[in-house]
Amino acid sequence: MAAPVQTVTEDLRRWIVAQAESGCRPEDVIAAMRASGWAADVAAAALEQTLERHLAQRGAARPAIVKPAAPGPAADAATTQRLSDGCEVRILARLQLPRVVVFGGLLAEAECRQLVELARPRLSRSETVDNSTGGSEVNAARTSDGMFFTRGEHPLIATLEQRIAELLRWPVDHGEGLQILRYRPGAEYRPHYDYFDPKHPGTMRVLERGGQRVGTLVLYLDTPESGGATTFPDAGFEVAAQRGNAVFFGYDRPDPSSRTLHGGAPVVAGEKWVATKWLRERVFT
Repeated sequence: MAAPVQTVTEDLRRWIVAQAESGCRPEDVIAAMRASGWAADVAAAALEQTLERHLAQRGAARPAIVKPAAPGPAADAATTQRLSDGCEVRILARLQLPRVVVFGGLLAEAECRQLVELARPRLSRSETVDNSTGGSEVNAARTSDGMFFTRGEHPLIATLEQRIAELLRWPVDHGEGLQILRYRPGAEYRPHYDYFDPKHPGTMRVLERGGQRVGTLVLYLDTPESGGATTFPDAGFEVAAQRGNAVFFGYDRPDPSSRTLHGGAPVVAGEKWVATKWLRERVFT
């Protein structure tokens, strides 16, 4: 049965304008509409069209906050990019929805090995965000070992952070510390979203440190003998874990309509090591 048509009324438009003029962020307005039963695409379109019309009536320019800049390479970026540190990165594949870019050669083999050895002594059972409190918890859906580097704590980390910032056009200080994960045979990370769901009570606490997550970069530090692909179930797309390569995906709103549901398929043989960089909308502290 077809979903009922949702009509944007003038009362709703007035409410959207009032929220914007009071300083509410677009993603918060959309989250409130979603909580009231509005479909994500209808809410986003209503917000954008209402504010465009309102600003046009006032003769004002449309502010960038309506559609904020997002991390990722430019749409017309060359297939091969030579970065300022001399690294040559290749774009191997792109998807539009979800917004996914697969990179080749983002890390040299020696860099991969050094990251693994720096991380190995500090590994412990991986945790996820506790949605009820905003803290961390061990979760059965994530069966890896991991650790975090703080930003710039080692020369190699600082080099990689600058490389990532240049490639994805996103400031270093808008990123969380690099996380290293090891997946042994049978280990996996079941499909999930990386953004912080506005519906959960612990989300407001998490957002205090840098706002919402807006993008994820997974870098492969080793090539397992079998298994371990990064999967995007909604797109029917998989990225094989290949040492030195990486996959980036961005999400412009914290909602399943981003189609960024993803997971780490079980490792069948060997080990999979990855580094994950999460990007925030503001300075991460």
